[in-house]
Amino acid sequence: MTLKPTAGKAPELEWFKSSYSSSDDVNDCVEVATTADAVHVRDSKNTQGPRLAFPSTAWAAFVTYTSEG
Repeated sequence: MTLKPTAGKAPELEWFKSSYSSSDDVNDCVEVATTADAVHVRDSKNTQGPRLAFPSTAWAAFVTYTSEG
């Protein structure tokens, strides 16, 4: 996992709301964006704030873990 500030010349990502966010408040969720080698995560209430980036394999393992049970 990496934590990177949003400053700099990073290419624009296409963000979408998590399908597991069920709140009626559109700003009360996690947003993700995918690239060829990573999944980026941000807080929808602070879109210009810090973002997390996970290698695609780590994200797949996380999703599998959270969907068990």
